[in-house]
Amino acid sequence: MAPRRIVAIGVQLHCDTVDQIPFNSKRTLLDWDIAVFLPHISDMVSYHDSYQGKVCLDEGESFRLRERCEHWRREIKLALDAGRTVICYLEELKEIFVDTGDRSYSGTGRNRKTTRLVSAYSNYECLPFSLMPINASGSAIKLSLQANTLASYWAEFGGGSRFEVTLNGSKPSSAILTKAGDQIVGGIYRTAAGGNFVALPMLDFYSENFFEDGVFNDEAGAFAGKIVHSWLALDAALRADNELTPAPQWSQQDAYSLEEEGALRATLLEAEQRLIEAQKRKEEVADALLQAGSMRALLYEKGLPLEKAIIRALITLGFEAETYKDSNSEFDVVFRSPEGRLLGEAEGKDNKPINIEKLRQLSMNIHEDFAREEVTTPAKPILFGNGFRLQIPTERDVQFTAKCIASATTSGTGLVATADLFRVAKYVADTGDADFAALCRVSLLKAAGLLSFPEVPATVEATMLIGEV
Repeated sequence: MAPRRIVAIGVQLHCDTVDQIPFNSKRTLLDWDIAVFLPHISDMVSYHDSYQGKVCLDEGESFRLRERCEHWRREIKLALDAGRTVICYLEELKEIFVDTGDRSYSGTGRNRKTTRLVSAYSNYECLPFSLMPINASGSAIKLSLQANTLASYWAEFGGGSRFEVTLNGSKPSSAILTKAGDQIVGGIYRTAAGGNFVALPMLDFYSENFFEDGVFNDEAGAFAGKIVHSWLALDAALRADNELTPAPQWSQQDAYSLEEEGALRATLLEAEQRLIEAQKRKEEVADALLQAGSMRALLYEKGLPLEKAIIRALITLGFEAETYKDSNSEFDVVFRSPEGRLLGEAEGKDNKPINIEKLRQLSMNIHEDFAREEVTTPAKPILFGNGFRLQIPTERDVQFTAKCIASATTSGTGLVATADLFRVAKYVADTGDADFAALCRVSLLKAAGLLSFPEVPATVEATMLIGEV
């Protein structure tokens, strides 16, 4: 018989017999026989505000965290339905707030205020059980009389186990309890499909004795060998206790089918159809979300992606904008409005400003464009620059070289930092402020040298939080 394959999610061990993947992975658990899981979300939380004294994630981090948690909830459920063993170490309950994606608005135009709606969330959302954990810690733990399957594991690791939560939801078939009060702190949850979810109190996987100069040592290797052996033994014991005989083909005939089964099969088909429709809707919304956020490319992109983001931003400001290409000419963007016609070139630099070379290219394009028979007036030249594009926008130096600025000022060419374009286009997209958009269009037409867009009205900068818990 092939050896049982083990994967650990969120747990690192000093061994090569266990596949180890991070919490933010998209792998399926169906590739392994045993999954060891830690509901640890700290690596998914890097930027946050606070609300009611707890971490409150921004919209992007909220989406990524909920997507990962939903992925593991689904994968754990699929693994259990396939008869696998999932071992989960119950760490402390981490309660946070996430952005729901919903907004409420008050006021209009420049006085418009946006209210961001948030809801409560926790690291235990990634489990397909209603465990209802409550933070409580201690080390005085015992096995219930029905928990003989856990006896071997407990003999080896019970002394080093500590509980960080008590469970007040679904009851396990075999429980791990506090010595006083018989509060549930772990146990075995069996599924009808033959899968086993084993909830265990925490172990110290990263004891200071396991490291030398920041690297796992031999003691860490010895611990890993023991814990892996205990997982394999626990899985074998669970399968022995719960081994099912595969249903013979003849037993599936209508003559042996219960009436309730037929109704449940019909309900299952309906549920599967709703799931397919929900997945399709999720993909549509995900595509729409990607498109809605595409203007952020103004902050960090170069080349064609930057050009597309510029066109989207200009359309948001009320321009008709598009790339231009024929057999003789190709321009990054040509854009027009009632205020006038403009022609732009775009350039992004990783760690330096935009130099005069691109300005020369833009000047040639203006003359080439004016030479076309249908063009009667030279277009206003605009150079869009995304210098230092890999740095945080607020920490960037001037986006254009001094020589580029001097030449643009003399020639009447506008120099636009794409991060500034993002700022004003985002405001118009969020508020629909047509008057402000018109001011931005005029600023582009009048620009000579570095362009300064109008300041975004401060009244819409403040964002309120309302928790829906």
